[in-house]
Amino acid sequence: MWRHGETVVPVINPFTGQLLAEVSNASSADAEAAIQSTVDAAVVMGALPSHARYHVLQKIAGGLYDRREEFARLMTAEAGKPIADAKREVNRAVQTFTIAAEEAKRIPGEVIPLDWTPGTDSHLGILRRVPIGPVLGITPFNFPLNLVAHKVAPALAAGNSILIKPAPQTPLTALLLGEVAVEAGLPPGALNILPCDNKMAEQLVVDPRFKLLSFTGSAAVGWMLKAKCGKKKVVLELGGNAGVIVEPDADLELAAQRCAVGGFGYAGQTCISVQRIFVHHSIADLFTTKLLLQVARLKAGDPSDDSTVVGPLIDPAATHRVEAWVGEAVSQGARVLLGGKRMGSVMEATVLSHVTPTMKVSCQELFGPVVTATPYRHFS
Repeated sequence: MWRHGETVVPVINPFTGQLLAEVSNASSADAEAAIQSTVDAAVVMGALPSHARYHVLQKIAGGLYDRREEFARLMTAEAGKPIADAKREVNRAVQTFTIAAEEAKRIPGEVIPLDWTPGTDSHLGILRRVPIGPVLGITPFNFPLNLVAHKVAPALAAGNSILIKPAPQTPLTALLLGEVAVEAGLPPGALNILPCDNKMAEQLVVDPRFKLLSFTGSAAVGWMLKAKCGKKKVVLELGGNAGVIVEPDADLELAAQRCAVGGFGYAGQTCISVQRIFVHHSIADLFTTKLLLQVARLKAGDPSDDSTVVGPLIDPAATHRVEAWVGEAVSQGARVLLGGKRMGSVMEATVLSHVTPTMKVSCQELFGPVVTATPYRHFS
């Protein structure tokens, strides 16, 4: 059932800065209705046989496949994700639901012998896996389809209901997935999509009716929510600051190519984006040259262009933050080998050298199209 709230929030195209849509933000009454719907549906889902879960998940996968171009274009519009990456994400989401459908048919238990002491000769224990109950999923902007799918598909496969609080920048993709799920015949309330503000999200987190919180996002927010969530189980997928070590015997051409892809795909807005590259001093100059040649080839700009790799950052605040961190590093002695400039909503693919461990670009998650290249002699 679709509901319209009194408060609407804009969804902005990150590349053009234009209004893409307005989405209703949940009120307290909306949130309560969604929670109770999820709780009620948990009973229905728990009684659903595995073959029924298999078929509905397969139908969701089929619905995604049939509308794959629509999903990809929507992600490019609301998340600024290059269209080639968006198409890959849709394919991954189809695979996610397909795998979940298969797993719905093989959730095993265990038979445990208990004949450990005299008098228990014929005793055994039977372990069964049962649904945990209503699940709360909170998802980020950077994979607005597949990270939602990563929470929804396993929850449904195991016989649970789930409420998704999507990222405020990218609610449209999650809502479209909800439409596909309804069309696939999912029981009412088994999947609820609830756009809401952060204050409302915290109220969801502390609600004892949810038995599990699955959160993907920043470390600061994730650990804060875990501290508040009470006795419910918690699954956290948090940020990173990925480092790469390039040894003298490496295939330098391949290493440079993979570091360029890993560091600048989707403008570095992934939690496993390459950020710090440590290169043995004996090959540092050669590798860095190869890296710069690879990065210089990456096309930046309009994410709707099939050849674009580095699109816009998610919003102006993110773009200005990355620009400021690069500027701060340069003021502290770092050198810009490539890029370093902002072009509206797009930050150039940037390679820095002479970076120290205490600079923000080195010791914090940047979440932007910037990598650092640092020679080393020994690791202690």
